[in-house]
Amino acid sequence: MKLLLNAILKFTIGLLFVMVLLFLPAGTFGYPNGWLFIGLLFLPMLLLGAILFIKAPNLLEKHLNAKEKEGTQKGVVAFSALFFVAGFVIAGFDFRFGWSYVPSWAVAVASIILLISYALYAEVMRENAYLSRTVEVQEGQKIVDTGLYSVVRHPMYAVTVWLFLAIPIVLGSWWSFVCFLPYAAVIVIRIINEEKVLTAGLEGYSDYKKRVKYRLIPFVW
Repeated sequence: MKLLLNAILKFTIGLLFVMVLLFLPAGTFGYPNGWLFIGLLFLPMLLLGAILFIKAPNLLEKHLNAKEKEGTQKGVVAFSALFFVAGFVIAGFDFRFGWSYVPSWAVAVASIILLISYALYAEVMRENAYLSRTVEVQEGQKIVDTGLYSVVRHPMYAVTVWLFLAIPIVLGSWWSFVCFLPYAAVIVIRIINEEKVLTAGLEGYSDYKKRVKYRLIPFVW
């Protein structure tokens, strides 16, 4: 019951927070792209949360714990929060004042990319029971090197890059897209630091890095 209440509370707070960031700057609830984004993100999130609560409550509990312990990662999370807030606020103002125009076909493509990315994120969670929103080595943790983890070492980050870069286009704002662009650089910093932690604390990770050479993008990095 405690886990359920915690999940419902955080889901509700997240939804209300995003609504404030989008609709207050927009000056109206009649922001179609804002409602589209909320539907595309929060409905799958609700479904995934329900599945985790039933099938893997321990994994859900880990994902509700977003408090970083490692210093570098705390900085990464704080910086990410800043440009995410800026991206949502700018999208609202963009709709209100008509600063940029995103064609409907681009919004549709971005919507598909967002849904596919979220589905792949769910698949990563299914493959890796040790997956966490915080950088840490868990007790009894083992290397996962199958499925998407046989393609790149950090598939969760790979799909979130696509997901987060699709968000501002779904919201119909090129200026918001500019705000979200630094996410890719932040992820690179997070990965470099995370691999130091995993190499030092997780048995077999050095060998895994030799088997799977690419961190984020196959044949690139």
